[in-house]
Amino acid sequence: MKTIRRLIYVEVLYAVTFVSVGFLALFFFFDFVDELGSVGRGMQPYQLTQALLVVALRMPSHLYELLPIAVLIGTIFVMARFAQSSEYTILRTSGLGPWRALRTLLLLGLGFTVLTFAVGDYLAPLSDRTAQLLKAQFNGGVSIGSTGAWLKERQRYLSYNVNVYGLTADGQMDRVRIFEADSRGFLVSLTQAPRATFTDGGWLLKDVDRTEFLSEGERTKVERVKLPTMRWPTEITQEMVSVALLKPERMSTIDLFQYIRHLAANAQTSQRYEIEFWRKVFYPLSCLVMVVLALPFAYLHFRSGGITSYVFGGVLIGISFFLLNNVFGYIGNMQNWQPWLAAGIPGVLYSIVALAAFGWLVLRR
Repeated sequence: MKTIRRLIYVEVLYAVTFVSVGFLALFFFFDFVDELGSVGRGMQPYQLTQALLVVALRMPSHLYELLPIAVLIGTIFVMARFAQSSEYTILRTSGLGPWRALRTLLLLGLGFTVLTFAVGDYLAPLSDRTAQLLKAQFNGGVSIGSTGAWLKERQRYLSYNVNVYGLTADGQMDRVRIFEADSRGFLVSLTQAPRATFTDGGWLLKDVDRTEFLSEGERTKVERVKLPTMRWPTEITQEMVSVALLKPERMSTIDLFQYIRHLAANAQTSQRYEIEFWRKVFYPLSCLVMVVLALPFAYLHFRSGGITSYVFGGVLIGISFFLLNNVFGYIGNMQNWQPWLAAGIPGVLYSIVALAAFGWLVLRR
C-alpha cells in the first residue's frame, strides 16, 4: 500500500502544482496589466521593477484563494487518467478498495488543508501588507475612501471616535483625529495630529492641535492648545488600524478574532468580520471536500480523449464553489444570518454532493 499511496500522492502533487502555477501565471498577468497604469506616477517614480515586485507579493493571496480549486482539478485529472489508462483497475485488484482509496485521498486532502491554512493565515497577510507598504512609498501612503478608517473605543466614563486617514510608507498613521465624548454623548475635546506612531499601551501623536470644550454653567468655553507631542492611552493596536484599512479577507484568523472582540466591546457591528472569520476557519477544510468530489471520477469509463470534458467539468465545479462561497457571505451579511452558518453552508452543500456521488457511483455501482 505504501507504493500505491506514493504513486497517487506524487501524481496528484504534480498535477495540483501544475494547475496552481497555471492559474497564478494568469492572475500575475492580469494584476501586472492593472499595475501598468500606475507606472511613472506618484511622489516618487513608480518603476516597472517595483510594479513587478508588488504583483509578485500579491501571489500568495491568489494562491490561498485558488488552492481548493487547484486541488479539485488536479485530483480529477489524475483520477480520470488512471481510469482511462486502466491503471486504477489494476490498483483495485491490488487491494485499493473504495474506503481505502477514500482514506488515502482524505489524508492527502488534510495535507492540502494545512498548506491552505498556513498560506492564508501567515504568508498571504504578510506579503499583502508588504505589497501595500511598498506601493505606499510611491503613492504617498495607504488609505481607503476619502475619509480613511473610523474606529471606536470606550474607556471609563468616556468614549472616543477615532479617524485615521491612512498609513504612511514607514508605518505611521496619517492625519489622525480623536473625538472625545462624555457619558452623556457630549463632545468634550477634539485632538488632531498630522502624524502618530504606535507605542506600548497607546499612541504618540506629533504636532498636536487640541481643542477642549469646557462647560461653565450654561456657557461653553473653548480652549485650544498646541503640543509638540502627546501620548494617548488606548487599546487600539496597529493590527486593528491595519484591519480597518485593509480588506478583512487579507487578515489572519487571530487578527480577525481580536478585532471582532474589540468591536463587540465597543458596541459596534461585527457581522462582516465574523463571517470572514468563519470563512477563514472553513475555507481550508474545503480541500477535503474537493478530493472526495474527485474520487468518483476514478470509477468512470472513458473513451479516448474524453478526459478533457471531465476536467472541464471539474473547473466549473471549482468556480461554482468559489462563487457560492462569496455569494453566501454577502447574503449572510445582508440578511444578518449566523456568521458560522453563512460561511459553512457552501462547504456543507458540496460535502453532501461529494458523499452522494461517492455512495452512488462508487459503492452502489
